[in-house]
Amino acid sequence: MNSRRGKLRQRNDGFLLIIVLVTIVMMTLAAYTFTSLMQIEFQASRVLSRRVQSKYLADSGVDYVRLFLASERQEIHANGGLWDNADMFQAVPAAVDVNNLELVGRFSIVGPNLNDDGIPEGYRFGLVDESSKINVNALPYYDSWQPGSARQILMALPSMTEEVADAILDWVDSDDDIREFGTEGSFYRGQSPPYDVKNGPMDSLDEMLLIRDITPDLLFGLDINRNGVLDDVETVGTNASSLEADMYLGWANYITLFSKETNQNGEGLTRININGQDLDQLQDDLKSAFNDEWTNYIIHYRISGPASIVPTPIDNTIVSAAEVDPNLTGEETGGFTFSSVVDLVDTYVETTDEEGETVYLQSPINVQSLGVAMTTAMKSLTVYEGESIPGRINIMQAPRRTLEGIPGMDSELIDTIIQVREYELDDPDFLDINRNYETWLLTEFLVDVPTMRSLMPFICVGGDVYQAEVIGYFGDGVGTSRAEAIIDATADIPKLIFWRDKTHLQGTFSVDVLGGDFGSGSDF
Repeated sequence: MNSRRGKLRQRNDGFLLIIVLVTIVMMTLAAYTFTSLMQIEFQASRVLSRRVQSKYLADSGVDYVRLFLASERQEIHANGGLWDNADMFQAVPAAVDVNNLELVGRFSIVGPNLNDDGIPEGYRFGLVDESSKINVNALPYYDSWQPGSARQILMALPSMTEEVADAILDWVDSDDDIREFGTEGSFYRGQSPPYDVKNGPMDSLDEMLLIRDITPDLLFGLDINRNGVLDDVETVGTNASSLEADMYLGWANYITLFSKETNQNGEGLTRININGQDLDQLQDDLKSAFNDEWTNYIIHYRISGPASIVPTPIDNTIVSAAEVDPNLTGEETGGFTFSSVVDLVDTYVETTDEEGETVYLQSPINVQSLGVAMTTAMKSLTVYEGESIPGRINIMQAPRRTLEGIPGMDSELIDTIIQVREYELDDPDFLDINRNYETWLLTEFLVDVPTMRSLMPFICVGGDVYQAEVIGYFGDGVGTSRAEAIIDATADIPKLIFWRDKTHLQGTFSVDVLGGDFGSGSDF
């Protein structure tokens, strides 16, 4: 009995030892699991905190761009400009991590580096001039100038069809008339779920995916993360090899909803609208900026229109407009309007002098004084109402595809524009102001007067609405934010007109690329 009891006691002691060991293992695993969970929670909290902080870094970047755009044009030029300016737009410090004073929060403004054909060639640090793109919301405005021009502009886009072009135009125009290849509300109301046609300006490029036959592949190409750069990962497992290079970034590379340019002179005053209906007021406005020759000629043109013949200098019938006062009585009406400021070039007006004799007034802008006179006119005169001009295309930056759609452009002129615009002018003080206006094509004799007139409603040399892709980040790559901002600089104080959080669309810009504190080099 004693021997049996001893064996039972030894067996119980063995069970207790096993139970103790199992308990220790379970407690160790529980402690390890708890520690791991706490570390994960800590890291998640850290990333979330950094994400919130980096959002404010991105917001700071947006305000930084607004402040930069508020500078005078000469100051912006002196500070490196807007296109590719790493000194101003790369790794701008904005905050310090309170837990690590050596870790600085920064933001960078990154843009696509496109060649003249609109093909992506990496990235740059700068802004995108929205006027270098086709303004879809301005397409009905194009048609009001020249019927059919809107479709012509769209058809220049790669992979565009007449059916899609007319569907886009039917979506943004204000009527319910179906274009030749287009569609209106009945088609969209038949979809599942049904919706209606917009018949007005779009608010976001994504809205184009509602238009018949437009797919994400057409709109965004291979640019899945929509950073304007074709990343290596975006070409893996795709049909990139069979896709035309000018469609790598899709139509989003060529179109916008927001472009416009200021309608003010260098002093920030609205230009004089030479089509103003009140001729007395127009005369007063002209006298405040021009001499009698300019003032009288423009008023006479509005009253009588251009002469139907080109006079010859016989019997002193061609006289300076400064010698023939319009003598407004307040009852005159502007029977004739200018289609553009170029209408002033090399024209004549037939009228009568104080003796009742027929005389011809010669325009103050002629071939002999074209450069100086044209620049003087473009600086202060306009045919547009308001403080801005919507939707014209910037010929200094637009890719070839976009230029090909502009009515009046031919391949020879496009080649010349692309070649000439690349030249850096020896202009440290911004004194050569011909290139400030689209009429440089005329003053540098690339086009004749009729061609310049036809181009004027569609082209400009620089807009005042910019797109900024802002990335807020810390040097260790933990917790980053990305935002797209559209900023309107047509007013004295640039304003934010569109903002989109793009943090969920992860990119592949590393901290090494963005610059600043080099940490892990993590991509985001």
